[in-house]
Amino acid sequence: MIKNEAKISEEKIDINRAQLEHRATWMGLIFDEAVKAGVDAEGILRRAIKRCGNIHGEGFKAQCADPQNCTDFRNVFLGEVGIKTFEMENIEATHDDLKVEFNYCALVNAWKKLGFDDERCALLCDIAMDGDRGIAEAMGLTLNLTDTIAKGCSKCKLHFHK
Repeated sequence: MIKNEAKISEEKIDINRAQLEHRATWMGLIFDEAVKAGVDAEGILRRAIKRCGNIHGEGFKAQCADPQNCTDFRNVFLGEVGIKTFEMENIEATHDDLKVEFNYCALVNAWKKLGFDDERCALLCDIAMDGDRGIAEAMGLTLNLTDTIAKGCSKCKLHFHK
């Protein structure tokens, strides 16, 4: 059973969450309509979202003083608004690793509002994470995603590493 409740409420953060929910609503509805149409919804969305992640990853890489250093990646990838939006904690960055935990997800919140069951939310979450996998790929990193809120865990645990 998915548990996903925000603890932080600030105007800028709430606006950012609303934008993320809007994006997730589009994604969820496009997926739903593509499934109804009998096309490879999952494959299409995964490829498109990964391409988007690759584009953003190249942008992050260009902003890093040393793109080989995960501490530099952390500084360009995790800004104050993003940290508060996803209620991130336990952020650990070394030269070769970046670990971060998310305690809230606006995307999952949007999918639940659409009435999607937990299984569909977990699938949409994994598809959406292809964007982060694309970012990792562009940075020359691997992303391991263990726990996720969409799978009923208390938090999402991301580990970017060489």
